[in-house]
Amino acid sequence: MNSTNVLKKSNANTNVKSKKDKKLKDEAKSNKFIQQIVSPIAILIIWEILADLKLIDTRFFPAPSMIFHSFINLLTTGILLNDLSVSLFRIIGGFIVGAVPGLIIGLTMGLFPIIRNILDPIVAATYPIPKLALMPLIMIIFGLNDLEKIVVIAIGTFFIVLMNTAAGVINLDKIYMDVARNYGASKKDYYLTVALPGALPMIFTGLKLGMGMALLLIVAAEMNGASSGIGYRIWESYNIFDIPAMFVSFIIMSILGYVFTIILDLIEKLIIPWKHS
Repeated sequence: MNSTNVLKKSNANTNVKSKKDKKLKDEAKSNKFIQQIVSPIAILIIWEILADLKLIDTRFFPAPSMIFHSFINLLTTGILLNDLSVSLFRIIGGFIVGAVPGLIIGLTMGLFPIIRNILDPIVAATYPIPKLALMPLIMIIFGLNDLEKIVVIAIGTFFIVLMNTAAGVINLDKIYMDVARNYGASKKDYYLTVALPGALPMIFTGLKLGMGMALLLIVAAEMNGASSGIGYRIWESYNIFDIPAMFVSFIIMSILGYVFTIILDLIEKLIIPWKHS
């Protein structure tokens, strides 16, 4: 009887402790969210006050209220949605076109030393070339259209995903390869059951960096030979000195970067939950 009471008491204490831990975690998440939104709001308030008091040059740093007015104008006229949809098509298209071959070739380089020895010098020689320096050549080959922008983004994404994927496979514990070899794994098994799962953390790092590169390149790509898109809107705002509209485009790009990071983080948590446990 005494042992039963002790067991019940122990279980009760465990339940109380788990509830307290859950409450502390919820409070930590709430505090983190509050801390994350306080600083941007504080910056906007200070910015608005400085602009109203003429302590900053509003020609170059317009008040947040002016930027918001420009945002509403671009939104209601449909210009912003059109630019956003065009840029998203180019970003996602270029990201997929660059990331998929980067992933496949990266896995191959990581698995097979011969392939790695052959491709390593090529990657090392071509990666440092600024992707924007290739734009004139890409324009000549593909013309001034969406495909040209997609190719520019794809090239930038390709190298980052490839190198992170290859590094992830190379750094795998050799015991996994030995076990697969002992069980007579096929080349397909090496790819799908050894290299890919083991390299997933590094692959997602490469995907996040690749998406950041895609956002950087889309702005530059759309500043030349484009008639729509966020990058085009930035350049057009410069030409007509519409600085509030330029800041709207800056903010949209930052929001896109934040949203894409959240999406990739959620996918990463679903596919490799052990990394976040």
